[in-house]
Amino acid sequence: MHPAPSIILFTVLSGLGLGLLCLLGLGLVMPTGWAAFWWFGLGYGLTLAGLGLSAFHLGHPERALKAFTQWRTSWLSREAVLATAALLFMAPHAAGLVFWATPLRGFGLVGAFLSLQTVLATAMIYAQLRTVPRWNQWTTPVLFLSAALAGGAIVIGAARLAALLLVILGLALLAHWWIGDRRFGAAGSNLGTATGLGARGRVRQLEGPHTGTNYLLREMVHVVARKHALKLRIIALACAAALPALILSAAPGSLVALCIAVVLHVAGMLASRWLFFAEAEHVVGLYYGHHGR
Repeated sequence: MHPAPSIILFTVLSGLGLGLLCLLGLGLVMPTGWAAFWWFGLGYGLTLAGLGLSAFHLGHPERALKAFTQWRTSWLSREAVLATAALLFMAPHAAGLVFWATPLRGFGLVGAFLSLQTVLATAMIYAQLRTVPRWNQWTTPVLFLSAALAGGAIVIGAARLAALLLVILGLALLAHWWIGDRRFGAAGSNLGTATGLGARGRVRQLEGPHTGTNYLLREMVHVVARKHALKLRIIALACAAALPALILSAAPGSLVALCIAVVLHVAGMLASRWLFFAEAEHVVGLYYGHHGR
């Protein structure tokens, strides 16, 4: 699928922000005063920046408020509702630490739970799609949740926890690629199932549906060369997980090491999230002669 920059930035930034808020709500660090203001401000800023960027991918951004009305059936709507609830419940806990140096742990715990539920809802927007077999599997929510928690742990400076979560993130990336590469074939989709003519015998394409491009080809059919995908996977795995884990393990108390780990992690997550979308094979591609990996 076409890797839109707005969606890549949205999922990476909002995941990082919500992961940070989750760990702050759980009380892994308990800053007060100005320190709390900056910690929570960073979490809120990243989350809101990500959610704001997601609006650029909407065909009609002015209708974004309607996303809150379909929560019974839409994961996208649930994501919007959960994100709002997470930020609202986290606010009293943040205010207590900023103004009175007093945590409101109940609000913090609920806010942390809702933050993780928001990340899960984002993941389920993609994991529920049977038309994209690479996403329609258990590693998609694991990947999103592990990335959010690992990123949050790096930002708060919890070196040991971050190193552990980064190992889990690395394993999640490997599992997602390993299983995902086989999902399209395992799903059994082909030109016969796509057209509904498979019962009549082997279906082959005489000519393309049309001679020019269209919206489906631009948005749903994006081919990445195997050699480029392999290079990007190595870069993503090294930067998002392996190198930050090694750096934090080697210098757990170093502010410089922490900053380098954050930069590497974000760069690696941008690369991995670009691959997440670019490598996703939509079954509509069967109409245009693209048969997955």
